[in-house]
Order: sequence, then structure tokens, then C-alpha cells
Amino acid sequence: MIKLNLSWTRFYPGCSTWPWQLEGIVKTLLEDGFKPSQIIPVENRTVVTNVYQGAKNNKWLGVLKKYGIRMRYLTEEKYVKYKPKHKMLVLDKVFPRGIFLPKIIFGANLIHPPTLKMHVFTTTTGAIKNYFGMLNIERHFCHRFIHEVLADLLAIQKEIHPGIFAITDGVVAGEGSGPRAMKWHIKNLLLASGDEVALDSVSAKIMGFEPSNIKYLRISSEKGLGNIKPEIFLLEKNKKQITDNKKINFKRISTENLPNFHFKKADTFASKGQKLIYGGPKRLEKILLQTSLVPWSYLASNLYHDYYWYNFIGKKRVREFLKTDWGKLFLSF
Repeated sequence: MIKLNLSWTRFYPGCSTWPWQLEGIVKTLLEDGFKPSQIIPVENRTVVTNVYQGAKNNKWLGVLKKYGIRMRYLTEEKYVKYKPKHKMLVLDKVFPRGIFLPKIIFGANLIHPPTLKMHVFTTTTGAIKNYFGMLNIERHFCHRFIHEVLADLLAIQKEIHPGIFAITDGVVAGEGSGPRAMKWHIKNLLLASGDEVALDSVSAKIMGFEPSNIKYLRISSEKGLGNIKPEIFLLEKNKKQITDNKKINFKRISTENLPNFHFKKADTFASKGQKLIYGGPKRLEKILLQTSLVPWSYLASNLYHDYYWYNFIGKKRVREFLKTDWGKLFLSF
């Protein structure tokens, strides 16, 4: 199972799983002997994204069609109640009627392909938060307790999936008010691990943040769900060696010797409003996000991001990106 990462219906650099990221995973699985029918790409909608249009805009569908693989939309899948073995921090309280997950995911080995980017609520986002999309559409109820929810979901995915691996694409990194309205930077990095805490901690360190200061990483580490201070192995840059498919050498480096992008936190008008709701009285949140007013709340977010921010700021940044080598590669798909 490949849990794709869609952060915006529109294409924007660094927001969502890249087509080359998806193709690289698919080709490797096929070369390793898996059949197309055994490879299951999935993604869900959110209150602010259209998964069907997003899969098209980010060019996933062309890649999957090329290899005879069917895209599975979690909006169409059956959800079943799951009782976690781990003691939950908050998720069972957020959803007192039960935690529901897609039936299709149970027992499958899991691959996460997130991108290297920031997030307005969690500072950074990556492999761990990508699993948030497995919850049903009411997952926006979780934002007040998002760090604890992510640790709960990490425990759950370790119960459900016999194998987990994540590949974070950092050829373009997103700074600021992610996961949508970001500044993009070409960084030419690829990070991978079977330990999501380790991977997201290294990602945070590279972006310029101390992992232990990011609550969901610290909680996950304290619960024994991964290593917040991992050893790092760097692939030596020997293109001929890699091309010839010979033994690839890695060198061990300290986390202190990682690059530091010195990324800065930022908010948009929309995210400031969301933080006021999630950080304010629970009664206000309930009225705005758990009543008939919900569509209006998220319509406001979409109007800001999809129409104002994208047209007046984002569109120019996309045009600039498409002139780069990575942008031209994206257009070639």
C-alpha cells in the first residue's frame, strides 16, 4: 500500500507527492517481483481538497496507468471500527463512538511518500502526519490535539501494518505556512527510513528545528515508537556507481553535520483564523466546525487559498518553478 500525500487540490511545488517519487516506488516494487494488482495507491479527501482532481493535477494517474495500477480513493472504501492495542492519548476521546479506518488497509505493508515541508499547526509534516489521511472526513475534529493524535496514529499503524517504510522527497522543500502557501526551495535531497520518527526528526533538523521541541516527535519518541536521535547514513555521490547498479557505499555522519536550511515559521490570514478557533474556547470550535456552519468555515479557507493566495501569489511562484529543471521534469509527465 502506498499512502500518497495530497496537501492541495492544485499543483504547487513541494505540496504533494511528486509523480517521479511515485514512479520510482512503483518501478522498484515491480522490479522486486510484485504484480500491479498487489500495489495499492490510496489517498483521501479532506474538507479543503478534492482527491480526484488532486490526483490528476499532481500527475499520479498517468504514472499509475502506465504501469497498469489502479488508484484507490478512500472516499469510496468501506470503513470499519478499530480497537487499538496501545493505550490512546486522545484519539478514543475525540471519537468516543469508535476509531474508524478503511478496511482495505489492514494487513498491508505500507509505504509513505511525503515531501519535505513545514506545517502551520505542527511546524513540520512528513511520514507520521501522512497517516492522518487514513481517518474519515471528521478528522478535522482532531486539530486541537493534533500532536497527541499523531502519536496515537503512529501506534495504530504499527499495529496494523507488518512493514512500514517512508521516502521523503526533498528535491523541493517548502518553507513557511505549509502545507500549501509555502516558499519553495530546490534542495535536491531524498530521505528514507523504516523508522518514521527518525525520518521526520532528520527532516526537522535539516529544516532548522530541534526535533525534541516538536511535540508530536517528542511524544512519539517517549512512547517508544521511534528514535528521535538516529544515526544518519549518507549516500556517497557517485553517479556512475549507482547507474551501473554496483554496490552503493554509504558513509555515517552525525546529525550535527546535517545541512541547516534555517527555515522560518509563518502564518497566513487563514491559518491565523484557524489557530484562534482551535486554541480558543471549545464551544466556539464546536459551533464553527461541528455544526451546520462547517461548510462555511472551510469555504472561507478555500476561497483564501485557492482563489486569493494562489492567483495573487502562488501562480507566479509556480510559473517560476516550471522554468527549473525539476519543473521541466514535472511537465514531462
